[in-house]
Amino acid sequence: MFGAQLRNHATSWEDIKAVLGVMEAGRWTSAYTYDHFIPPRGYHNPSDEVSEYDSIPTLEGWTLLASMAAVTSRLELGVLVGGNTYRNPVLTAKMAATIDEVSGGRVILGIGSGWMVREHQAYGWDFPSMKERSDRLEEACELIRLLFDSDGLVDYRGRYYTLRQAPFEPKGVRRPIPIMVGGEGPTRTLKTLAMYGDIMNVCATPEDLKRQRAILERHCDAVGRDPAQITTTVHMPIRIIRDEQQALEIRARDYTLRLGPDWTLLGTPRYLIDKCGAYIDAGVDEFCFASIEQKPEFYEELDAEVFAAFD
Repeated sequence: MFGAQLRNHATSWEDIKAVLGVMEAGRWTSAYTYDHFIPPRGYHNPSDEVSEYDSIPTLEGWTLLASMAAVTSRLELGVLVGGNTYRNPVLTAKMAATIDEVSGGRVILGIGSGWMVREHQAYGWDFPSMKERSDRLEEACELIRLLFDSDGLVDYRGRYYTLRQAPFEPKGVRRPIPIMVGGEGPTRTLKTLAMYGDIMNVCATPEDLKRQRAILERHCDAVGRDPAQITTTVHMPIRIIRDEQQALEIRARDYTLRLGPDWTLLGTPRYLIDKCGAYIDAGVDEFCFASIEQKPEFYEELDAEVFAAFD
C-alpha cells in the first residue's frame, strides 16, 4: 500500500541502496524512480528557462531502476512515470520486460505523455502539442499492450509507430507486465487508461480522486472494460512535521499552486494517519509518496509512526 518515488538528483547510489534496505525491511511495498534528465520543477512551473537548478547531477530513471532490481527482492519497481516523448514505446516495453526478468516479476511500466518543456529543448527532442502528445500516448499504450499480450511476431501500423513482423521475447516473468498511465486528463488520459492500462496514477485530493475515478468508470463503460480491473494509486509529497502550526504554514505556502493544501501529507503523524485514511476511504489502493528526504531515518520514521497504524 505504501510506495515512494526516490529522488534521482542530488543523490548517490550508496544513498539509494541505504534507503532501499530500509524499505525492503519495512512496510513499504514499492519503489519508483522518475524519468527526467533535469530535476523536475513541478507541473505548476514547467518553465523553459535555464536555471542553476538544471545543473544538479541527475541519474537516468530506467537504468537506475535496473540497478534497484538487482539489490532488492520484495519491492515492486517502476518509473513514475516514463515520458513517452523520450523513447520509442517498443524500447520502453523491452526495457521493462528485461528489468522484470532481473527482478523476478516486480516491474510496473509507467508511462505518460511528457510535459517538461525545458528538458525537450535542452536535448533537442520534439515537444508536440498537447493533442499530439495525447495521441502518441494512446497509440504507445495500445502498442505496448499488444506486445505484452501477443504470441509470436507482431504487426502494427499506427500514425506514429509501425511494427513489421517484430519479435518480442522475453515478455518478463509477470505476464502481462502491468501498465501504469500517469495523469488525470479527463478526456484523453483517463480514456487511454480505460482502454489499455492497469493502474491509475494521479495527483489528487480525496474528493478529486472520487471524481476522477467516476470519469474513469464512464470511460470503462464506453469501451466495455470492467473498472475493477484498474487499481488506483495517488502521488503526493509526504513529510512528518511535528509542529502543527509550522505544518499548516508550509502546506499553505508551498503547495497551493498545485492542488491546494488538502493534496499534501505534511504534518504530525496523527495528521498523516488521518489523511491516509481519507484517501483509503476514497478508493486508494496504493500511495506513491514523493519529496521524502533521501535518508534511511526518514523512511524508518514514516514506517514506524504512520504506516504501522494500518497493520
